[in-house]
Amino acid sequence: MAKGKYAVLGDIHGNWEALSAVLEDASKRGVTGYVCVGDLVGYNADPAACIRKIRELNCPTVRGNHDHYCAYDESLEDFNPMAANSADWTRQQLNQDELTYLHDLKISRLVEGFTLVHSTLDMPEKWGYVFDPLEADSNFNYQTTSVCFHGHTHIPVIFEKQGATRRLSVKTIKIALGCKYFINVGSVGQPRDGDPRSSYAVYDLDAREVELIRVPYDVAVTQEKIRRVGLPERLAKRLELGK
Repeated sequence: MAKGKYAVLGDIHGNWEALSAVLEDASKRGVTGYVCVGDLVGYNADPAACIRKIRELNCPTVRGNHDHYCAYDESLEDFNPMAANSADWTRQQLNQDELTYLHDLKISRLVEGFTLVHSTLDMPEKWGYVFDPLEADSNFNYQTTSVCFHGHTHIPVIFEKQGATRRLSVKTIKIALGCKYFINVGSVGQPRDGDPRSSYAVYDLDAREVELIRVPYDVAVTQEKIRRVGLPERLAKRLELGK
């Protein structure tokens, strides 16, 4: 029986143009479902539209730190001034139903035998970052499935544990029996690896294959929206730089 093919999205951050481009690309690839590793909102100018689309897709989603701080109305002292500015603005754009949706998102979840989390599995609500094999190795101690997808750093990368933990340089992998994989799908809405194209992953459960994918989108339109609503100029500029 076919298990399907999932588009794994993350760090959409209210970027409607990027999300639309990724969904179009995923549709052409024949995906049968969508999942999201969180941070639907923050930084960009279309948080409500992105939430609506993810809900329309019946997309299993976990809560990211920007989703959390918007929905829980907590202090933004842990955010840098630019992120705090955008989070405060985002709160004001969302209605109660949208805030409740973000509030009720789980911090991690299982879908079709794989795991979703925004940051790490060891202390997910501490919003820690995983950049290297040592940090990934700590996470593997808490990973009960072969594959876990995450985000938060906005940098796509695949970590594999087969005895030792290593960072893979490839963009497509076959899931090997006996191995574990901690896969950062990058960011749909604000990439930070020097490549301004949106990033997401496709997981083909039948082929046991994961591919990291880049998709161009109309950055200029997103930048114009950021400027029009009065969000910090740096948020617009960084999109064309992929930083």
